[in-house]
Amino acid sequence: MATVNVKNLSKKYGSTIALDHIDLSIPEGSLTSLLGPSGCGKTTALRLIAGFEKPNSGDIYVNEELVNDIPVNKRNIGMVFQSYALFPHMSAKENISYGLKQQKLSIREIEQRTGDAIKLVQLTGHEYKKPNQLSGGQQQRVALARALVIKPKVLLLDECLSALDKKLRVEMQAELRGILKASNITALFVTHDQEEALTLSDYVVVMNDGRVVQTGKPYEVYEKPRNCFVAGFLGKANFFERVTGDHMSIHCVRPEKIKLNSDPPDTPFLEGTIEFITYAGNITTYTLDCTGKRLLVEEQNASGSAKFKLGARVYAGWLRENFLFMED
Repeated sequence: MATVNVKNLSKKYGSTIALDHIDLSIPEGSLTSLLGPSGCGKTTALRLIAGFEKPNSGDIYVNEELVNDIPVNKRNIGMVFQSYALFPHMSAKENISYGLKQQKLSIREIEQRTGDAIKLVQLTGHEYKKPNQLSGGQQQRVALARALVIKPKVLLLDECLSALDKKLRVEMQAELRGILKASNITALFVTHDQEEALTLSDYVVVMNDGRVVQTGKPYEVYEKPRNCFVAGFLGKANFFERVTGDHMSIHCVRPEKIKLNSDPPDTPFLEGTIEFITYAGNITTYTLDCTGKRLLVEEQNASGSAKFKLGARVYAGWLRENFLFMED
């Protein structure tokens, strides 16, 4: 295991600023996600840590060792790419053992470590299949085993679940977290999928426009977003503007924190008319018109059907502690 620390890291491509003086601290043994929209700089940060590119300024430390000038093949960092990058002419076992052969280890050690990796990612019985004979989830496991088998200090994963369909991606999230925890490795995971980041991570780093916007545990960044971008990107949020004199403040409340009632509640509330009802299996989303203010409300489908009808006049209430202040 290793710690990863990035200090004042910047990267430009021509006049485009990809990373703007970011700081990161990845604790030993943690699974940390870099989360943000396309073009926010998360993959650039990953490539700089891996050594595929050099920063314009700033430093990268692995276990307190400055690695800026250490070539990619000497950093002992594993990487799983979005495309998996498997050798099509090699079997799963040959793909997994490739890095060990490049290290010129003994045949006995190669066999032992490859076998252990195959068991770890649950590919027993599939080790002699070529990539085109494997499912997307199995190919992802081969790529993961190939990265882990060399026993890297740090594992970097670049959108490695994005090629899978939703059902398999959800299944692989739990498997991936289990495999990484069993490997006892420090991992940095790049994703633009909010649910994936919350599900997988010990820590989430939210990025936008080449900068780190907020860092914290999944619960912290979701329940206590620092600003409107984090609140809006990491799930859904209802925003409220409040003007006091010359100052305008912004507050938000999550749709699932709001309860619909037929009568005015004792908590803060808005009165409105249900404009739309969206059924999504486990939840129903109500869209309310509250005298020109549109409000989203999500409720669990405990009864199997929507509790209120289209056009109903309702009261949407929430607890005061769920009404959050935003910086901007």
